Amino acid sequence: MHVLKIDRLLAITMLLLNHRRISAKELADRFEVSLRTIYRDVEAINQAGIPVVSYAGLSGGYEIMEQYRLDRQFLSMEELQSIIVGLKGIQSTVGDQEIGALLDKVGALIGKSEQSAVQSLNNQLVIDINPWRTGNQNKEQLAALRSAIRDSRLISFAYITAESQTSVRTIEPMGIVVKGFGWYLYGYCRLREDYRVFRLSRMKEVQVLEEAFERRPATLEKLDYGWGKRDATRLITLKLHVQPSVRAKAEDYFHPEQIRLQEDGTLLITSTQPDEPWLYGMLLSYGPQLRVLEPVHVAVRMKELAEGIVAVYNTDNLLSAEHSYTGNC
Repeated sequence: MHVLKIDRLLAITMLLLNHRRISAKELADRFEVSLRTIYRDVEAINQAGIPVVSYAGLSGGYEIMEQYRLDRQFLSMEELQSIIVGLKGIQSTVGDQEIGALLDKVGALIGKSEQSAVQSLNNQLVIDINPWRTGNQNKEQLAALRSAIRDSRLISFAYITAESQTSVRTIEPMGIVVKGFGWYLYGYCRLREDYRVFRLSRMKEVQVLEEAFERRPATLEKLDYGWGKRDATRLITLKLHVQPSVRAKAEDYFHPEQIRLQEDGTLLITSTQPDEPWLYGMLLSYGPQLRVLEPVHVAVRMKELAEGIVAVYNTDNLLSAEHSYTGNC
């Protein structure tokens, strides 16, 4: 039997197992074949031992018998549902058609009589790791990167560092990792002649090149572990004094074991963090409700940044900006 036909028969079976009833026309439109082909396919599925029932009339169509389901081996209902929830979370982020097909296959392991229980579990837990803004541009970028990784093809892009410096990179992409609220590309940088990690949101003008490369022996797990060790050399221990008005925000970010509630309602926080530029932006977001106690160089840098902000909003600058806007009207 032709491979394409086998794939279509399997896909039709998955659809019938996951839906109450589907008309022959819907199946023909979905798989871009004739109604005659669908009739033959359904007959072949029946001959394979899967009981497909046909219904006539306006609401007619094909349906698999109520009690039939594929053997799901040793997976419990809860385990299957965990798989489905995880796959849906990934699908909502990457928009991958292959994951949609996999969801159909996993869903086919659940009997129709159990579908209501599955729907109930669906309403109990949702995983959403989608970091993207509105629109599909970033999803398309992610799809292109995954394709380059799969086909071992070089990519080039302009990269903006945390210090706002831009450089053009040619990378041998190894893999994509989700950490916290960000997506990162791990790969071998031909400019630096070493492995590097790139935040996807800082990658501009991404192009997948025709040139292929031979994948290096390093695994993604080892790269991730090694990068963590490299980051550890820049870790500092922060001691912070936080006012009660921003307690909820602080507790959202810092772990409970890092927070000590004081008698006056303020928080004393001790936390190990990487000494990176983004750290100061995070601390500044608390405004005057947070004070850095240690280390001293962080407190000094916070003071310099705060003074810079004050300088931007001094009276002369505000008057100059107001005059500029008035003159442009």
